[in-house]
Amino acid sequence: MTPAPGVVLAVNAGSSSLKLSLLDQQQRPLQQHQCPLGKGELPGPLGHWLKEKLAPWQGRIQLVVHRLVHGGDAYRTATLLTPAVIRDLSQLIPLAPLHNGPALQLISWLQTLLETPPQWVCFDTSFHSTLPAQASTYAIPEAWRASGLRRFGFHGLNHQHVAEVVRVPLLISCHLGAGCSLCAIRDGISIATTMGFTPLDGLVMATRCGSLDPGVLLYQLRAGLTAQELEQALTHQSGLLGLSGLSGDMRVLREAAAAGHAGAQLAIGVFRHQLLQGIGAMAASLGGVEAIALSGGIGEHDGALAEELRQALGWLGPLELVQVAADEEGQMARACLAASARDAPG
Repeated sequence: MTPAPGVVLAVNAGSSSLKLSLLDQQQRPLQQHQCPLGKGELPGPLGHWLKEKLAPWQGRIQLVVHRLVHGGDAYRTATLLTPAVIRDLSQLIPLAPLHNGPALQLISWLQTLLETPPQWVCFDTSFHSTLPAQASTYAIPEAWRASGLRRFGFHGLNHQHVAEVVRVPLLISCHLGAGCSLCAIRDGISIATTMGFTPLDGLVMATRCGSLDPGVLLYQLRAGLTAQELEQALTHQSGLLGLSGLSGDMRVLREAAAAGHAGAQLAIGVFRHQLLQGIGAMAASLGGVEAIALSGGIGEHDGALAEELRQALGWLGPLELVQVAADEEGQMARACLAASARDAPG
């Protein structure tokens, strides 16, 4: 393929992989690449991979857009990256260590590799800035709330994409992948979601625990665990991996469960149980449901899960259950091209 001018490069650093998407001005994909996202790989193997994939497009990239999971209170729209913005975003790394740290490392590296095109950032928290106070406020001391502790919500880029694809007034968007979250969407607006102050909250995930009684953490702290050990266990050793003792990959667990692996069967059962509970909560927030959309790696491809949900959710009445391909990269490109056009001189 001969590279076209005016290309948008969308960089999506997730918790388990890095996606590069090169799109034209109509956000149509020209090329897409994906690789596992390891640690400490810049400018090592990951750097060599990036250089190879981007070499044919040097000089043709008009704009670079990055996905950042946490924008905090200050960043709620597509934002042009400046040194001051990067300093601000570095302060948010502890709120999403699996995502924000690697993403900012990539941003710094790509700013050196691609010197000319402006680089922008979009935030997974932005779509949930519409959450009403009753949905975003924790029942904690006032001083804690005043310090900024509240529900932010995540996966907003894909939840917004799903809302634009499945245009119904009452929608539950289910982003199910290495990270998982639900969003109750009324008339295209987020009104409730399962992730909270950080991406640890909510549903069972690949290696993250999801919702947990805070008393468990207090118990473990009193037993001698450090905050660092707790973070490691809750972020990297829990979820499907912790339940199964085998893997955080649902495809592996499906095969093992069919072969009689008790841990895999338990992991799938707990995942499904909490997913159904979460969908019920989102339905209650909406006061009814017209469609449920499954997206993300599990949501898009796990036919067994889709069938299980169809059978289990009959009590909700007639509704459409659809599987929607995620498109965070296209969503980012649209947002940044629009913001860039608004900010252009004249």
